[in-house]
Amino acid sequence: MSDLTVETVKRLLNLEPHPREGGCYIRTWESGEFLDTTIGPRRTSTAIYYLLEPGTFSEMHRLRSDEVFHHYLGAPVEMLQLQPDGSSAHIVIGPDLAAGQRPQAVVERHVWQGSRMVGAIGSLGFALLGCTVSPGFEFEDYEQGTRAELCAQWPQWSELIAELTRA
Repeated sequence: MSDLTVETVKRLLNLEPHPREGGCYIRTWESGEFLDTTIGPRRTSTAIYYLLEPGTFSEMHRLRSDEVFHHYLGAPVEMLQLQPDGSSAHIVIGPDLAAGQRPQAVVERHVWQGSRMVGAIGSLGFALLGCTVSPGFEFEDYEQGTRAELCAQWPQWSELIAELTRA
């Protein structure tokens, strides 16, 4: 595995640039069943591979569905979550349990979130995650966060918000 490069992972998993969020992804599964929701019919669940590498990040955004992130390979990922009630959480998704990292993280619907890779493990200068969304993800359920609005509401996270938003 030491010769596994980010370009090899992208090629083997057919990853493409995410059109809105940043990083690379591919949808790997979508349920054949649908739910009637307040936002219209949605698949019961969808899943993707998601890859971050140096210089990329998942921009601050929120969805109308719940998400579960899974760490598969490579560097840990720090995630900022900004809750509707004004509280916040800083989570590290990764394999080092003794250091407080967790291989899974939940993001409830309507929670602002953004993430980036931190450090590297050996020669693995990337982070490969999975994300399961329920009800299933549709692009119209994606809302991009603005730096000014998020920094005004969560000033204690202004520096990280600035790094996880596009000007």
